[in-house]
Amino acid sequence: MTTLRVVHYLNQFFAGIGAEDKADMPPGHRDGPVGPGRLLQQALGDRGEVVATVYCGDNYAAEKSGAVDEIVDLVAKSRPDVVIAGPAFSAGRYGLACGEVTLRARERLRVTAVTGMHVDNAATEVYRTRLHIASTQRTAAGMADALAIMARLALKLASGAPLGPPAEEGYVPTGRRVFEMAEEPAPLRAVEMLLRKVRGEPYTTEWPVPRYHRVAAAPPLGDLAKATIALVTTGGLVPAGNPDRLESGFATKWLRYSIAGADTLPPERWQSVHGGFNTSRINEDPHRVVPLDVARELERAGVIGRLHPEFFSTTGNTSVIPTMRRFAHEMAGELRAAGVDGVILTST
Repeated sequence: MTTLRVVHYLNQFFAGIGAEDKADMPPGHRDGPVGPGRLLQQALGDRGEVVATVYCGDNYAAEKSGAVDEIVDLVAKSRPDVVIAGPAFSAGRYGLACGEVTLRARERLRVTAVTGMHVDNAATEVYRTRLHIASTQRTAAGMADALAIMARLALKLASGAPLGPPAEEGYVPTGRRVFEMAEEPAPLRAVEMLLRKVRGEPYTTEWPVPRYHRVAAAPPLGDLAKATIALVTTGGLVPAGNPDRLESGFATKWLRYSIAGADTLPPERWQSVHGGFNTSRINEDPHRVVPLDVARELERAGVIGRLHPEFFSTTGNTSVIPTMRRFAHEMAGELRAAGVDGVILTST
């Protein structure tokens, strides 16, 4: 039996380098398992050997251009058969790094790659349809269980054996549909499920429905004529040429642009980079997604008190809810600090 060569990716904390004071640490390499890697080695048994540990600070991985390529370069030097990243539990920056390292290693090195994180980690929603993500607890208290699942998934994927359902194998649902024959027809299964529910017994639905966080509506503005209003869009409006490289889908950032002293958005200077629909109408008239022209008219007429001197923009296409929730918190915090009373939010 061939022993698989495994490279383990960790952040600076789990690699034993330091906490937030070392979050800017560039990628590094150590031979053999480090920290949690020792538990990973136990879980792999004699079927896999952790030949190296690659680590990087969370800030460096998240903010430094080309950081993931640097990490994967170090991973490649150990000639792995398998790459295992994390687990990241509920840590957002670490989760995003683990997801991107796993994805890039699989695509570039053509190896089996697995990561692990809590289902509510923002990175889970970003990568769950593209990776196998072991479902973990929120905190490192679940380290041993998480690494056991990750090791089992990696070994099974490396062997070419098909994975079973997520609930049985311990990974986050990927959204893929796999058809199989059931022992009982659908009506009987549905009735049995209903009876279990009525009796208060445990049951598992065959079609889980997404549950979205409800946001209570804000109270109306008291005096609009004295209010400061901001313009925000998920329509992906950016300066021509997209100099800040806003993504057309799966947005990882939101941007701000000055409209101080401007009454219009000339089409030759602005464009929408939103994917998934024909943007030609917006590009003909950017006010269709950022209504600066009408807002200025309302400001001059005294209907609104003042227009905020910047508009915020991101892309809503295929965006994941945890990321959009983060954008909303960040935008709202800045708008409150600037004394903004209300927002006109446009979508596509």
